[in-house]
Amino acid sequence: MPSQNPIGNELKEIEASLKELHNIVVYLKQTLPQNAIVFLRGDLAAGKTTLTQAIAKSMSIEGDVTSPTFSLQQCYEGKDGQSLYHYDLYRLEHEEFMQMGLFEEFEKEGWHMVEWGSDELKVFLEGVGYNVVTVDITVVNHKRVYRIDA
Repeated sequence: MPSQNPIGNELKEIEASLKELHNIVVYLKQTLPQNAIVFLRGDLAAGKTTLTQAIAKSMSIEGDVTSPTFSLQQCYEGKDGQSLYHYDLYRLEHEEFMQMGLFEEFEKEGWHMVEWGSDELKVFLEGVGYNVVTVDITVVNHKRVYRIDA
């Protein structure tokens, strides 16, 4: 469902260690609407799944939150009823994604965390009215720089 609550075009850069990851989660929760599509970008081991795990914890989601590498999607529900959807689209082309019917999943209420989403998918989603946020994660020494384009 395309968001009725548009996100302003804001670019925020935050440097954080793993112990400071809660700062990123707090910023996202203050900035993003209840229903959001978040493209997570970064090299292997940059921390895309780790950020998703921290978000899940903040939503009182219990159990393991793992990268959905082989299943393409994991769905979680927190104690407060919030839903979190986690996608790993590595090596999945835009056309394959559409043919599999995964596009319809974005209609579900909650946050949709998309690892390895293509630029083509992002442009498509924005073109049909979704607000898509991009979080670029870069490793710098023992910390990460989170560049959030909301």
